[in-house]
Amino acid sequence: MTGSGKTAAFVLPILHHLIAKPRGKTRALVVTPTRELAAQVLTALDSMAVHTPITAAAIYGGVGMAPQEHAMRAGVDVLVATPGRLLDHLSSSYASLKNIEFLVLDEADRMLDMGFLPDIKRILKMVPAKRQTLLFSATMPPPIAALTREMLHNPLMIDLGRRSLPAVGITQAVYPVKQDLKKDLLLALLDRGEMAQALVFTRTKHRANRLAEQLVKRGIKAERIHGNRSQSQRTAALAGFKNGHYKVLVATDIAARGIDIEALGHVVNFDVPQAPDDYIHRVGRTARAGEVGDAFTFVAPDEQNDLRAIEKAIGKRLPQITIPDFDYNARPEGRLEIPIGERIAAIRGRKADERARSKAKAARSGGSNGSHSSGSSGSSHGSGGSTRSGSSGGSASGRSGSGGSRRSGGPYRSRRGR
Repeated sequence: MTGSGKTAAFVLPILHHLIAKPRGKTRALVVTPTRELAAQVLTALDSMAVHTPITAAAIYGGVGMAPQEHAMRAGVDVLVATPGRLLDHLSSSYASLKNIEFLVLDEADRMLDMGFLPDIKRILKMVPAKRQTLLFSATMPPPIAALTREMLHNPLMIDLGRRSLPAVGITQAVYPVKQDLKKDLLLALLDRGEMAQALVFTRTKHRANRLAEQLVKRGIKAERIHGNRSQSQRTAALAGFKNGHYKVLVATDIAARGIDIEALGHVVNFDVPQAPDDYIHRVGRTARAGEVGDAFTFVAPDEQNDLRAIEKAIGKRLPQITIPDFDYNARPEGRLEIPIGERIAAIRGRKADERARSKAKAARSGGSNGSHSSGSSGSSHGSGGSTRSGSSGGSASGRSGSGGSRRSGGPYRSRRGR
């Protein structure tokens, strides 16, 4: 179940066990699939440990490594990390997990998916064999459950529900619509004024970019968050959405894993998720901790099979809604998605232009040097006075010598600086 308080379920017991222990050793490691979730877990931990001596730090990519290195050298009590950046640190002598007593894998289904499994296995080799391992997730498909039994000894499973279902406070509905009219339908719903804020999920990063851009063009304060955005951009987008600056946050599934947005009223599946578990995670961003919220899913004709799989997983048919004053046969206002072939052609065209400009610049530079050399030679031969010729030659020689010294010294100092 989403929004059930899993973070507090592992943070509070860890704080209880660590509070009386000596400081200066990292004894707990929490591994999360995304940077945003790592930052969120750290915020929750800090708020719970505010009146204790326990310290914690987040380790994830997209930001500088120096503060993270300092935290690891100081031996903070708890590390909250993403696998990739943690392994980057563990390749250095200052980083060690030899004192870990508690290992937490948050969002275990994604962490143990094939994409993360090699990194998790490397981390497991670096922590003591004698430890407590906890896995938390809103969903636990049978193949992943079997994999966890291989990794754990006599594991105890605590399941708040007999199967993975959306929270009871979520009102779910389906909006049938043509693929090229989805943007117009979203604008129509926003114009009705019924959604104060909406978290909108798209299938790809490109669609997230394009949708956010077109919403902004229509005067709607919107931002996007996905894996190609820098960490500072992702943090700013999420913070702006949480404080109400942005009305719409367009996201890929990076935001569907554990991100807690208080009192979020609406989630819109602009594209139907291909896996039922992803649907549960997406709609679980609303109606958290006993609240209520709406989850709308836009379904094009070619997405009906994915919808049926979701309905089978949650055990019910979702009501289908049409808007009376929306023209479902209208011509779309522009294209949302640029075909991949056109995008590749545009990229190749830009690179060809850049190569042509570089080649032209090099040709101009070469011609300019040749002309300067010829002029100097002519001046030297044409000069009748030996003093002038000597002065000119000496001056040229002096400049050349000086320039040579700077050229040989510059890169060396630059390398030392780097």
